[in-house]
Amino acid sequence: MADQVNDLRRSALACLLITDPLTKVEQTQQLYQRWLAGELIISEDELAVPDVAGHPDKPELVAPRDLPRRRNSIDNGVAPLIHAITHIEFNAINLAWDAVARFSGLPREFYNDWARVAFEEAEHFILLREHLLSLGYDYGDFPAHNGLWEMAKKTHHDPLIRMALVPRVLEARGLDVTPKMMNKLRHSGDLRAVDILEIILREEIGHVTIGTRWFNYLCEQRKVNPLETFKDLLDTYFAGELRGPFHTQARKQAGFTDAEMALLEGR
Repeated sequence: MADQVNDLRRSALACLLITDPLTKVEQTQQLYQRWLAGELIISEDELAVPDVAGHPDKPELVAPRDLPRRRNSIDNGVAPLIHAITHIEFNAINLAWDAVARFSGLPREFYNDWARVAFEEAEHFILLREHLLSLGYDYGDFPAHNGLWEMAKKTHHDPLIRMALVPRVLEARGLDVTPKMMNKLRHSGDLRAVDILEIILREEIGHVTIGTRWFNYLCEQRKVNPLETFKDLLDTYFAGELRGPFHTQARKQAGFTDAEMALLEGR
């Protein structure tokens, strides 16, 4: 049995369970550098990964419908919007490390991809939190919802379903809505936030691409049709809830086929 000190997956689990955001970010950065330096192995053990990730006492987590409406002012619009994106990036660190820790027996490239995603999501969190501080707020000052992690819990039993629904549905929604958020922030005069979102959008296309790669890989391994499988999963988990408009160009860059885009548009 590998120990946590030299095993990427056990170390990923340790990062996942950290509650303090800044410690989680720091440990994520250090772990990824150790991985790049070749210091870590990948165990094939089944790890006991809990369904509750490490997160701080604040922000208060509420249902999406209970979040206050955002308006175009620092207090009522821009800062809560930046906070909401910061919270998504915090959750995305957890999601990446959860994929590394939870799913065993996959190719080395799978763990390499998701370790890189964890590192990049941590970088996004840093950029957004620094900007939030410049607005006079910090992470935890506004309520947030936990939708991303709720889907992680629903897909903990199967990496194919995880790859289909977290990167290719929930994170892909970020590709769809980011241009509109950038326009809103540009209109409010927050050009630094626009610059940050441009970086995030570019790298999130890469993250959705990774989800597409491993979804298709697992479909091929199981000899199932990717389009039919994707449709069945959308019907099961998102009955009638997935609506456009879709950022077609970004989604195609992330590996969505014409048939998949037609499927989404047809819903």
